[in-house]
Amino acid sequence: MKKKSLITILGVLVGAVVGYLYYHFVGCNSGTCSITSNPINSILYGSLMGGLFFNLFVKEEKRE
Repeated sequence: MKKKSLITILGVLVGAVVGYLYYHFVGCNSGTCSITSNPINSILYGSLMGGLFFNLFVKEEKRE
């Protein structure tokens, strides 16, 4: 359980950084993009996607 949580938290942190970097370097100049026009939205979306992506690599324990 502890390893699963650490991997998911790591994914959230990595996703937050990638979300901010995407906002900073790509972003949306017109302000009409709902995710990339605001850094908070980009960070939250990146965190969600990072957590979900890293959670794919967590192996479930077999129950008998």
